[in-house]
Amino acid sequence: MKKRSLKQLFAGIILLSVLVYATSHFGEFTRFLLLLRSLDPSWLFAALVLQSGTYFMLAMVWYRTLSSEGIRYQLRRLVPLAVAKLFTDKAVPSGGISGIAFVFHALRQSKVSGAVCMRVMLIDILSYYAAYLLAATGALFVLWLHHDIRRWMVVVAAIFAAVALLIPGAVLFLKQLGAKQRLPEWIVRLPRVAPILAIWAGVPLSPDEKPKLRPLLFIEVTVYQASVFILDSVTLWAMLQALGEPVSVILAFPCLVFSSMASLLSPIPLGLGTFEAVCVGLLIMFSIRVETALTATLLLRGFTLWLPMLPGLIVTRMKKRVRP
Repeated sequence: MKKRSLKQLFAGIILLSVLVYATSHFGEFTRFLLLLRSLDPSWLFAALVLQSGTYFMLAMVWYRTLSSEGIRYQLRRLVPLAVAKLFTDKAVPSGGISGIAFVFHALRQSKVSGAVCMRVMLIDILSYYAAYLLAATGALFVLWLHHDIRRWMVVVAAIFAAVALLIPGAVLFLKQLGAKQRLPEWIVRLPRVAPILAIWAGVPLSPDEKPKLRPLLFIEVTVYQASVFILDSVTLWAMLQALGEPVSVILAFPCLVFSSMASLLSPIPLGLGTFEAVCVGLLIMFSIRVETALTATLLLRGFTLWLPMLPGLIVTRMKKRVRP
């Protein structure tokens, strides 16, 4: 890991530590411990099932795209790639680009043609941000219904919307433009665009092989991508239920979405501290007790980040060792 990334990760650890310390001292620390001891195991099992569903849904994006290209690729072989992609996306802040670049190279190692891999990459990136924008719109709508929209939420949503439109726009621009030599230098150096450009330059395509969007397929895979947000939101709700907090599952959705947006915009690897701070703050805003909000958030992160980290790291290492 680069020195700059280590500094950012260290800053995230400090931020998370401060959050845990402040929250546990603001509430009753004994209450915090009692919450952990009184967890309902059945809800923890439900969270595990829900998170397994997120990997399945992500794998379905690639499975359907490959199927539309006439390629038979076993779904069970794509699920481990989904675990590794989610790990890579969280470990390397790149707006989802690092993860799909990993999947691109993994498919190439499986002898999938460069043209097909390019189409998989294109539809993954575009559907990912389309689903994110739908989730952000839905989160704002839920907050509007409950009269809980704050100015900072609108600002975060606006910044994220700009990023969510810029990256897919840059991808489509690169797809149409093609050659790196024709691109302005400032575009070539953009951190989100550079990885895509490197992949594009490494796969020479003839005009009839250039990626093309298929509307019906795009809508289908966008639904799969959006399902990941829903499953993560239900996981947060399940953690609150495990702690004995009777909150509506609808209110868990904006907490998850805004925390994810803040994490994606943060330069800190894993979104460490950023995600937790926003999620805890929003749960408190919805009248959840401080210690319950912190415990539920940490449990959610345990399932979405820390639990898949080891298998994700293993799959990533294995794929890097294999030569195409």
